[in-house]
Amino acid sequence: MLFSYIIFNLASSWLMQSNQIAQNILSVSQLNQQVRRLLENSLGTVWLAGEISNFATPFSGHWYFSLKDDGAQVRCAMFKGANRKAVFTLENGMQVLVKAKITMYEPRGDYQLIAEAIHPAGDGAQQQAFEQLKMKLASEGLFSQADKQSLPEYPSTIGVVSSASGAALQDILSVLQRRAPAIKVIVYPAAVQGDAAASQLSNMIELANQREEVDLLIVGRGGGSKEDLSAFNDEALARCIFNSNIPIISAVGHEVDDSICDLVADIRAATPSAAAEIVSQQASHLALSLNKLSQQLEQSYLHMLSRQQIRLKQLHHQVETQSPIHLLEQQQQRFDELSHRLSFAHQQSLNRSKQRHLEAHSRLKHSLLEQKLSRHQQLLVQLKQRLNLASDKNLQHQQDALVNVCRQMDNLSPLRVLERGFSLVTQQQKIVKSAADLSVGDQVNIKFADGNHNATIIE
Repeated sequence: MLFSYIIFNLASSWLMQSNQIAQNILSVSQLNQQVRRLLENSLGTVWLAGEISNFATPFSGHWYFSLKDDGAQVRCAMFKGANRKAVFTLENGMQVLVKAKITMYEPRGDYQLIAEAIHPAGDGAQQQAFEQLKMKLASEGLFSQADKQSLPEYPSTIGVVSSASGAALQDILSVLQRRAPAIKVIVYPAAVQGDAAASQLSNMIELANQREEVDLLIVGRGGGSKEDLSAFNDEALARCIFNSNIPIISAVGHEVDDSICDLVADIRAATPSAAAEIVSQQASHLALSLNKLSQQLEQSYLHMLSRQQIRLKQLHHQVETQSPIHLLEQQQQRFDELSHRLSFAHQQSLNRSKQRHLEAHSRLKHSLLEQKLSRHQQLLVQLKQRLNLASDKNLQHQQDALVNVCRQMDNLSPLRVLERGFSLVTQQQKIVKSAADLSVGDQVNIKFADGNHNATIIE
């Protein structure tokens, strides 16, 4: 029984572990989906500068390209709805600034960028510098709420760092005179636009900290263009505000975007008048109670708003990833990829067909040449045979003629004459043709058919 119980427990434990392992196994599609969500939720939107390469515009109207620098490259897609807003035409080799979301193209398992906006290099450089400075200061903690200083409830003296002749100063003085005439105001004059504005504003803030004569500072100006407000995006000024021991209200008169000073300052006011209203709150108990209740309500509302924003972001992400538009974009991108592969495969097939045609043509041409060569070889063999036959006949004819000549020469040979009983007389190796050529006592040689004898003429 005990052994059976142990075996049963071991088997149950093994089955539970096997089920846990099976539950942790992912398919490739599930893995790519989780990686895509991780990329999109972790990194979000980024700005990149680089060079355009591999630019393609298929029939769908989407843009596909690579963004590269000297060390790396990344694939990008810009769908038709976004690239329609571009005010220029992309070209390979063009330097651009791109705002994009980081995501993954799940069917291929490649991470890529979905471009939302694109600018030629130079355009948008100011915005890029602003975003980079904001990210830098945020990473250093200059925007941290934990480092924000609280404003004094009942300030007796405030300082205003602004243009002495600007409308912003007059607005602040007017509001304070109406709502809190007992508050003393000290003006620290400084330029609020131009190349020297940022340094003058920083100097005045440092001067106020050295004198320690005010309870808080208002730093600001009236509205203007981005170029007019550029001094309030200066890094040195932002660090000066962060290091100030005196609480600072930023009161730059614009509503579109926050400046760097707005983010670093302890309090941000929409306008100089709004900053004056903040520091001139009624000192009555009712106002204080209402203020506390308002702050509590505001905190509760912000907390609730923050949770709702998180929830809304999650729902928006779910709708975006599961919406027909997103799925259609994925399918369109897949269609573009398959179209490219089909075109490439068709071209490869066409090239192979051309190659086979050329090879067949070459073989046919070679076959015809071999047939012609064979006919000439046969003709050559026939001619050789005829030549050999003619040569043999000619040789036989010449041999027969030679035999006849030899026979005639043999018949005319002196040896044949000697064989018939005649003899040949020579004197000193000269033939003696007449008896008159000899004298008594001459030595002669007589040649017979079968030998020679010497003789002497005696008479």
